[in-house]
Amino acid sequence: MHAFLRSFVLPALGAIAVLAAAGRVIRVVGGDDPREDRAVRALQSAFGHGADAAPVEPTERREVLDRVTGPLSWYSGVPQTIANGAFWCGWIAVLTRDWRSAAAPGAALALETACFVGSAALVGRPRPDGVWRPEQPHATSSFPSGHTAAAVALHTTLADLVDRYGLRGSRVLGPLLRYVIPGGIAFSRIYRGQHHVSDTVAGVLLGRWSSRVVRRALLSP
Repeated sequence: MHAFLRSFVLPALGAIAVLAAAGRVIRVVGGDDPREDRAVRALQSAFGHGADAAPVEPTERREVLDRVTGPLSWYSGVPQTIANGAFWCGWIAVLTRDWRSAAAPGAALALETACFVGSAALVGRPRPDGVWRPEQPHATSSFPSGHTAAAVALHTTLADLVDRYGLRGSRVLGPLLRYVIPGGIAFSRIYRGQHHVSDTVAGVLLGRWSSRVVRRALLSP
């Protein structure tokens, strides 16, 4: 119990405090319609999307970024992430017979989620205004981006496991898991009007931190 408190609970409380303070400062300095949103609106406008644009019907031709970011944003959804984490915990348990390795993806997601929920409740930042948003947002605070944080935490932990066990193709698979997939998800959350840029930056930092805590607690020799 003492090891659990020292390895997870106390660091989580510290992360919540830091994120909450950062989020409050960002809201005070930038307001609820920060300058960072101008670049997002300009990018959306360049691809034919305005704040009053109606959702694209399935039969209509979608522009390239919409086609790419749509599946990425869906993949990072809460049910999909839970199922993804459960699958990898089970698969790693079968492959390695090591409970620490098997628990690592779930532990990273659990730690990230606890920090996200706690800090979001304290910050209460509204979603971006005046942007194209094809999907209905969640009722939680915009800061930090929970989808981004979960994607980074899970895929970085999987990359750590790939490195630990020296799986074939790790030179390609590692960077794909560690950077490409989470980066694509972070961009999709911004482009689709779900988050301010700073929300996703905080999400990336939270996800990386969560995976590092889990790597130190469960995967270090």
